[in-house]
Amino acid sequence: MQRMDWNVLLAAILVVGFAATASAEVQTKEIQYTHDGQNLKGFLAWDDSISGNRPGVLIVHEWWGLNDYVKGRTRQLAKEGYVAFALDMYGEGKVTEHPVQASEWSGTVRSNTQKWQSRASAGLDVLRQQPGVDPEKLAAIGYCFGGSTVLHLAYADAPVKGVASFHGALVPPPVDTKVNAKVAIFHGAADSFVPPATVEAFGYGMEQVKGHYTITIYGGARHGFTNPDAGSYGVDALAYDADADAASWQGLQLFFEQIFGSPKSKDAAR
Repeated sequence: MQRMDWNVLLAAILVVGFAATASAEVQTKEIQYTHDGQNLKGFLAWDDSISGNRPGVLIVHEWWGLNDYVKGRTRQLAKEGYVAFALDMYGEGKVTEHPVQASEWSGTVRSNTQKWQSRASAGLDVLRQQPGVDPEKLAAIGYCFGGSTVLHLAYADAPVKGVASFHGALVPPPVDTKVNAKVAIFHGAADSFVPPATVEAFGYGMEQVKGHYTITIYGGARHGFTNPDAGSYGVDALAYDADADAASWQGLQLFFEQIFGSPKSKDAAR
């Protein structure tokens, strides 16, 4: 009987293990879909080292459109163990760096609340149909314009367990609304676009409808505090804040644990 060379066997095991690890990573793809006769281009990310269903998270972009910043957040969520889908609110994946253009595009969407909610719901439908998504465990997060968008999803009683807004416009719920989703607000104290009176009015509105909500305020943080490029658009009210960015991301993970339970362990799924 030939003696086994343990060094060769160990090397083979290491090679196989390395190959398995190298092949397991975050995958992404563009998804084309339609709403109200318009072509839309969303961005999906998931970790292919995780098997079985897991929570799905919808991401709604800032008023700039579905740019690289939002795609990066989508990848981050996939690394955390979620299937993440960044929708397209403008059509054809349009993106701009010009505030006037961004204001025009977002204003067009906001001008019709029913269509606004419907377009966001179309993105949520795409997410819930993806392989690996647990349709009973959905959430939506949004930045700036996207923050107000996910609030409107909650007000429309979309099938989400929770929504989170980062430096978003805080529109109170209609008085006859029942908000079933839990709501997390991450807000900058120095946000001149959303002053304290607006924050107070939002909280009052949520109290009136008996909604479940939290508001976390970061001292000194301005509008756009999660976006490293916030200060590059030539708008004084926008600024990145690394501390508020890190703290709010951690807060989001705690919020997800609250509504979903702990995310599916990657190690257990491999």
